[in-house]
Amino acid sequence: MKLKQRVVLLAILLVIFIFTKVFLIDNLDTSAANREDQRAFHRMMAGLRVELVPKLDHTLQSPWEIAAQWVVPREVYPEETPELGAIMHAMATKKIIKADVGYKGTQLKALLILEGGQKVVFKPKRYNRDYVVEGEPYAGYDRHNAEVAAFHLDRVLGFRRAPLVVGRFVNLRTEIKPVATEQLLSTFLTVGNNTCFYGKCYYCRETEPACADGDTMEGSVTLWLPDVWPLQKHRHPWGRTYREGKLARWEYDESYCDAVKKTSPYDSGPRLLDIIDTAVFDYLIGNADRHHYESFQDDEGASMLILLDNAKSFGNPSLDERSILAPLYQCCIIRVSTWNRLNSLKNGVLKSALKSAMAHDPISPVLSDPHLDALDQRLLSVLAAVKQCTDQFGMDTALVEDRMPLSHL
Repeated sequence: MKLKQRVVLLAILLVIFIFTKVFLIDNLDTSAANREDQRAFHRMMAGLRVELVPKLDHTLQSPWEIAAQWVVPREVYPEETPELGAIMHAMATKKIIKADVGYKGTQLKALLILEGGQKVVFKPKRYNRDYVVEGEPYAGYDRHNAEVAAFHLDRVLGFRRAPLVVGRFVNLRTEIKPVATEQLLSTFLTVGNNTCFYGKCYYCRETEPACADGDTMEGSVTLWLPDVWPLQKHRHPWGRTYREGKLARWEYDESYCDAVKKTSPYDSGPRLLDIIDTAVFDYLIGNADRHHYESFQDDEGASMLILLDNAKSFGNPSLDERSILAPLYQCCIIRVSTWNRLNSLKNGVLKSALKSAMAHDPISPVLSDPHLDALDQRLLSVLAAVKQCTDQFGMDTALVEDRMPLSHL
């Protein structure tokens, strides 16, 4: 063989070797990531059922101290939480030592201080489980059970970005009124034989109080995040205008995501992928009301998007508001880990997992069967939306590794 032919042959073999090596390494990395995602899924499934237990073992710390130590910039609670049952038991049973009107907002809530000084937000029951909220996807009062269900869905999806929530029954006459501030106490009234209150908020009205069954009121309790982690509020780039006949830019501009990618904090770091995770989360629960969101302060875009205020969810199981998914189908990217988790939840696994996670909550059953069935159906729509993106742009573009810098977008 001539020297020139040998050189050409060696060059071809070298190119083949390099491409083969790169291909194998990429596949090994992807396989390793997929295997870890599978292990994380199995760990999640094994620890889903949380029994509310009255005491903590092997520690002298209070449940409030443990929950506060869990919080870090990218998660509210860790993957493995053996103390979760004791913390939620404390949230559901600890003595209420002070009750006040809720922090600013549009919906009725109360701010409670539990024994040990822990702040929690109490949202009262407004609807029975089988009530269907008609109208716009953001219509109706807050649903207390939606807060409970959303927290457990956050666990199932492996996001770990929602504050802890548990159902609780409170006696308004014996537990709340004796420790209520004058501002809250002034909003109490009696309707028939039921004790009611209407609180202080933008939409709170004396004519629309929340009423207990006699004196006992069902509600949800959300654990207040530690004061050492102050929150920063952001306008959601895919927020609605809430004005009839006026569309937000994302509702008519299909290239809107390109503009978002050029603005901070979405031009780099994890925030845009958090927005897309949140769109999937909100679509599954039917929450079309995330007009703002919170992160931790001074984070320069590194903090998680915290999944606060999920009560405008699970209103109508028959309504699938696809526009909630706009960040996903307009940007056409999603985390590989999120994609793997969603695929693991197909074929009825999501419904089963969430039902199992909520089984021991004090207000169980938390959701009606139609809402659980709707979750499985909506999951199929999310998977179909991702498939459209992978078909159009390829899997390497649409599926983004969790730690990949996004400045190239």
